[in-house]
Amino acid sequence: MADAVSIFMSIGLSEQKAKETLKNEALTSTLKKAIEQAQGLLGSASVDKTAGTLLYNMVTRLKDTNRLSFLTEYIITRKITSELQLSAALDFLKSHPQENLDRLEFEIACGVGVVVTPEQIEDAVELIIRKYKDQLLAERYRFNMGILMGEARTALKWADGKIVKNEVDMQVLHLLGPKTEADLEKKPKAAKPKAAEKDVKIEQVSVENGEANTEGKSLMEQLRGEALKFHKPGENYKTEGYVVTPNTMNLLKKHLEETGGQVRTRFPPEPNGILHIGHAKAINFNFGFAKANNGICFLRYDDTNPEKEEEKYFTAIREMVEWLGYKPYAVTHASDNFQLLYDLAVDLIRRGHAYVCHQRGEELKGHNVPPSPWRERPVEESLILFDRMRKGMFAEGEVTLRMKMVMEDGKMDPVAYRIKYTPHHRTGDTCSDTCGYIYQIRSVFLSKLYSWHITLL
Repeated sequence: MADAVSIFMSIGLSEQKAKETLKNEALTSTLKKAIEQAQGLLGSASVDKTAGTLLYNMVTRLKDTNRLSFLTEYIITRKITSELQLSAALDFLKSHPQENLDRLEFEIACGVGVVVTPEQIEDAVELIIRKYKDQLLAERYRFNMGILMGEARTALKWADGKIVKNEVDMQVLHLLGPKTEADLEKKPKAAKPKAAEKDVKIEQVSVENGEANTEGKSLMEQLRGEALKFHKPGENYKTEGYVVTPNTMNLLKKHLEETGGQVRTRFPPEPNGILHIGHAKAINFNFGFAKANNGICFLRYDDTNPEKEEEKYFTAIREMVEWLGYKPYAVTHASDNFQLLYDLAVDLIRRGHAYVCHQRGEELKGHNVPPSPWRERPVEESLILFDRMRKGMFAEGEVTLRMKMVMEDGKMDPVAYRIKYTPHHRTGDTCSDTCGYIYQIRSVFLSKLYSWHITLL
């Protein structure tokens, strides 16, 4: 630990920051690799603090570690020298996953080799001041100086922000002179209208052609925060933390071909109870976002727990969705994909990523559970046993299918399938070509497991 702290401090991190970094194993491992690569490029020279800060920021934000040496080289050779350039570089890489990078295009995108002279900064700021001269003279220091800085940063994308601000401040001072007592007085606030005088506008919702229409604010005006930053269809890889694999771009291309680039959302309730007020937000968001982007929204029942599901809940959920003013483009079920999930499980076994285990539930509880004695059983043996699970040849709790992985919380090899002898309302308990829920092998593909499985596709 002491050695790692010293290594991290050698690039400019404080002792406290270095120790905090060690708490994150993945970050620690990646940062060590970046420092080793940097030292390989520098030889006997050390990493200066500016480059060290950029290395640390790069490692904390870089999702595709295959690009680690690529970016490290640009930082250490001083082709990327600012946080602004680093952000542009990371954005470029996010938009070009698994492509053979055009270095020239990359360097243009992140300002490599661009030098902005003091004269260029002065001339650009002078043009902006001239544009707003009349307003500045009228409003003086009450003018929103952020407008000047915003336009200056746009015109001087790769210039040092501090130098640009100093130039703006200096030219404003030259035009207006020092602040007077009148400039320092607080601007009187505009009187707020009384509550009784406020116009109250009630949003009306109606259904037309299977979609919700609203009056009043537009749907995009109602959507706030991260919703406005959603990626376009087919650009999933731009989402923070999105798992990119060698087959990602092919899958996204196929998706775009099938959907024509249309925005598609879904509301996926579990039909094991009546919806509550929190579901209303999810309904409005998913249907509203689709409507605002000329897309469609599905009602997709997450019917993977037959022990708690009843037909009355399916009916009640749809009635509530329609009561809120929405009509789904289509009603689908998670159980529609049971056969696909089963086939994927078989594929995982064949590729050595899953195995049939005979440990009981109580043996799997808690942390630091020892590896299963059946973890390395032959693939063919697991395939035979998994098929017997499907045919109902084991009792509940007697056998499970586990996936070979360590989750973020440290738990090893989570259960993907277990046996449940509860008839499913749609697939029943008999064998058919489309039934992946035979004798209720219950799928428990959680989000973390889903992300792991996607990396194997």
